[in-house]
Amino acid sequence: MTEYYNYIKALHLIFVITWFAGLFYIPRLFVYQVEAFRKPSPEKEILGKQLKLMAKRLWFIITWPSAILAVVFAVWLLFLYPSWLSMGWMHVKLLFVLLLIGYHLKTHQIFKQLQRDEVKYSSGFMRIWNEGATILLFAIVFLVILKNSINWIFGVLGILVLGILLMLGIKLYKRIRDKNPDA
Repeated sequence: MTEYYNYIKALHLIFVITWFAGLFYIPRLFVYQVEAFRKPSPEKEILGKQLKLMAKRLWFIITWPSAILAVVFAVWLLFLYPSWLSMGWMHVKLLFVLLLIGYHLKTHQIFKQLQRDEVKYSSGFMRIWNEGATILLFAIVFLVILKNSINWIFGVLGILVLGILLMLGIKLYKRIRDKNPDA
């Protein structure tokens, strides 16, 4: 079975990439849905209907299947190489993957609310929510590439700095949009 390792790994990576593509784009659609909800009729209904359809297709045709297949191929890889489960970096990676699954499930909850026209979050919150997947992606990729050579303190500080930079970028963009709504 190990002769199929590279094929299984390639499929795992492909579905991780498409999973993240969905997780990057769906909160963006949420931003537009929240903003469309505040528009006057008939613009609100027209935009809302189209954005809900786009979100539904993205979520159920790309994001959910990719998440499931990424996990299936990951479990298959761990089945082929169970020794990885004794490595510290893998424990930390799996913790971040659990956080990613939690992020995905919370995003699903927000998706269902917006599909029912329940707007519980601001577009600003959704812009910040959009960065959650980015932070998790950085953490997971660096762990996989650097494995045991990573300095844990440096890694944690790096992820915190990334988070701070992303939040500053969001605030800066908000200021630019406040001055020029078409930016």
